[in-house]
Amino acid sequence: MRIDTHQHFWKYNDREYVWMTGEMEKLRRDYLPPHLMPLIRAAGIHGTVAVQARQCLEESRWLLEVADEYPFIRAVVGWVDLCNDQIVEQLEQFAQHPKFRGVRHVVHDEPDDQFMLRDSFLKGLSHLKRFGLTYDLLLFPRHLPIARDVVRRFPEQPFVLDHIAKPPIKAKEIEPWERNLKRLAELPNVYCKISGLVTEAKWDSWEAHDFDAYLDVVLSAFGPERLMIGSDWPVCTLAADYTSVIALETKYISSLSRDEQNTILEKNPVKFYSISLDP
Repeated sequence: MRIDTHQHFWKYNDREYVWMTGEMEKLRRDYLPPHLMPLIRAAGIHGTVAVQARQCLEESRWLLEVADEYPFIRAVVGWVDLCNDQIVEQLEQFAQHPKFRGVRHVVHDEPDDQFMLRDSFLKGLSHLKRFGLTYDLLLFPRHLPIARDVVRRFPEQPFVLDHIAKPPIKAKEIEPWERNLKRLAELPNVYCKISGLVTEAKWDSWEAHDFDAYLDVVLSAFGPERLMIGSDWPVCTLAADYTSVIALETKYISSLSRDEQNTILEKNPVKFYSISLDP
């Protein structure tokens, strides 16, 4: 069972999706499960992980409702207010649902680069393990040292790095991203998603080899035992269609053994997000 561990849904409005800038006009419409279903079938994907795109409790409720309706959505990474005094009550509410498997905050959009080191945020993170929940790290390269500090404080908490921390692929720069990513990967409770690549390159003229140097770093740092793939659909459509993105990622790992490929495509997502193999 091949799992796409990172995709989004939304019913578009200009109030809640202000991050969609003028060059992202293509994203300013509804993207819902019926739009994705034929794409995953064509790409040989059997299940997905739906990840939050809004920072509100309603987003988590809505994604769980959608996941109940569409069985191909195997897990939901939602949003809760980790800095809120009522965080335990919020987690108790959502963790009852078997598909609520993780939490994410859009850290890279916070004005304060030290946001994750706030006492209130760290306190919120400290509650995830008792509910069996993971945490998705959404970062820019400059946040990697901070993320390492945070992850080091919670050695029993599963973390996963989204979009390989968005290195400057368009500029063909690799340091200090490489050095700091390797330091984060030294911590064994951090996984990494091979995702979000094409939107960090030149949208209209990228080539597959543009990503090799970055993917070589990621594979060396995390190994097949802590890697997963993700489409970042529909955001990826700014630079490539769904099938092309999945093909790019699966082709890169095709030189690995069959067991290593299966580890990345199925075993790691199932283990990390506690995904049920039952339909």
